Amino acid sequence: MEDQHYLISEASKKTGTEAHVLRYWEEELALKIPRNELGHRYYTEAHIQLFEEIRDLKNKGYQLRAIKDLLSKNELLLPSENPKTTTEVAAPPISEEENQIIQAAKMEQFQSIMTNIMAEALARNNQALSQEVSSQVGDKLVKEMNYVLREREEQEEERFKRLDEALRTVQKNNKVRAEAAAAKAPVVKMKKKRRFGKTT
Repeated sequence: MEDQHYLISEASKKTGTEAHVLRYWEEELALKIPRNELGHRYYTEAHIQLFEEIRDLKNKGYQLRAIKDLLSKNELLLPSENPKTTTEVAAPPISEEENQIIQAAKMEQFQSIMTNIMAEALARNNQALSQEVSSQVGDKLVKEMNYVLREREEQEEERFKRLDEALRTVQKNNKVRAEAAAAKAPVVKMKKKRRFGKTT
């Protein structure tokens, strides 16, 4: 029975690992990945199991160099040009506390990246946003100023009307007084003349 072959996209789905990561592991670990007549990679069940093992070791905190040493006897790895001495020890698995510290550091790094992305996006859109806000504020301010000016003009007009009425009233009262004074004036003058005439 012929072994099942998978394209890289299928292998990616089966292992839960992105295709570019599989290609990276292939290169770093010098994996023997066959290609079809079109030159496309294809993977067997053995490759899928190997990728799952690599993924599990990575999740435990092992570096690729240590994983390569651990898998050195696997027939899917190409023979190394510079064989490593057997005195090298693989990195020990990390504890739960160390894993939490690593996860916290990754979260902090992620938050920093997101903050930078947001700051950059705001900086790019800041000018357009400020123009839009200033336009809206400007329109509102112009309407408010027009309203205030109109109200002030109406108040000034009302004040001038009252002032005009007061002036007309004063003028009318002055005219009445002047007429009354004019009506009384000849009588007073005549009396004065008589008095002066008698005494002289």
